[in-house]
Amino acid sequence: MIRADIRTRITRRPSILVKQIEADICVVGSGAAGLSAALEAARAGRKVVLVEAAPSLGGQAVNSIIGTFCGLYSNGPEIVRLTYGIADEILEALISEGAARYMPARNSIIVQYDEIKLSRWVDKTIQSEGITVLLGAVVRKANVMGRRITGLEISTKFGDVHVDAGGFIDASGDATVAWHAGLEVKTPESPIFGTQVVLFENFDETAAEKIDRWEMQDRLAEKADDYGLTRKDGFVFAFPGHGTALANMTHVATPLDPVKYANTVFSGRDQAERLLEFLTVEFPEAYREARIRRYATPGVRQTRWIKGTQSLTADDVRSGRVFDDTVARCSWPIELHDDPAEAYWEELGDHHVHAVPLGALIPAEVDNLVAAGRCIDGDTVGLSSVRVMGPCIAMGAAAAHTLILAGSGSTHQVNINKLKKK
Repeated sequence: MIRADIRTRITRRPSILVKQIEADICVVGSGAAGLSAALEAARAGRKVVLVEAAPSLGGQAVNSIIGTFCGLYSNGPEIVRLTYGIADEILEALISEGAARYMPARNSIIVQYDEIKLSRWVDKTIQSEGITVLLGAVVRKANVMGRRITGLEISTKFGDVHVDAGGFIDASGDATVAWHAGLEVKTPESPIFGTQVVLFENFDETAAEKIDRWEMQDRLAEKADDYGLTRKDGFVFAFPGHGTALANMTHVATPLDPVKYANTVFSGRDQAERLLEFLTVEFPEAYREARIRRYATPGVRQTRWIKGTQSLTADDVRSGRVFDDTVARCSWPIELHDDPAEAYWEELGDHHVHAVPLGALIPAEVDNLVAAGRCIDGDTVGLSSVRVMGPCIAMGAAAAHTLILAGSGSTHQVNINKLKKK
């Protein structure tokens, strides 16, 4: 039966249409650091707004399909967990559903996970805490008065949004808030490459399991030029019983330019297709019938970061320096992707633990902004070891409690012992 009473109305865009939102804390970026920060702040009774440029929450863990939680655990032989907080909840939820598993890697333990299950955990947990979420929301201006950021001007496809907050957490990965606030930021002098992760399906999981990873990497190094592939190392691994294999064997530029970034998406997918050709020809017993199931959003490693009151250096990482204002611990290797052909790995040995100081999270020029995740202050080598998800979760928690303790005062004057207790 056709309904005849459905009507339309004529409308026109108002000359000024800005949605106003007020919060105690505004978090920009919903990756591991941003999620940790938002949840810690909300559970401490603060009104939180979470701003995400992508159309879904989860950051690169979900949208770039990183595939593994790295940096949660120490090095061997007596491996212990170094990061807790929301990591406890994520691991418990995913492992109980068969959506995550522990794997040995780099003298430590990593956790392989199902990105779809992680995505839904993120959605439901953020909703349960009453956090206001903006998706597809791009920061275009940060309003600054004296030494305080007072608000963010944000664009969405549904109209502009103005967010006022007492404190801000820059977990954007690209120091987006600091950049738009006109603060000093750092960029690498030479490019740090990202990765186009790709999921394959319709492959022989049993045969794939028998392929030695290092044999595959040697074959790639030998044959990459024949297939037009840039990167000559990396890995492919399947999630048992899920029918998919994740490939991390490409390098793509990740420029901070809108047109050039679009070209990154196209070139990354071209590389993924060439990688599939390499696998089907060189390892036909496993990948003869394989096809691409999903292209992830290009994974970004290091692009732009804040200038803090302290900078984490390569020497700090290698020496295992512990700071008076330590807020995170990590044992992950130095993992530098500055060569298009290969990644540089420097494992740091048994029992090695290095730290992240609060000073690396606090921009020197303002009093109510804290960075967390891969846009904290560090030299290129030092940052390459702490931008993984384990320490990012710890940094997010530290950022939230720093702002809570600072209140209407300055993050530069927070009592570090009270912060460590939190």
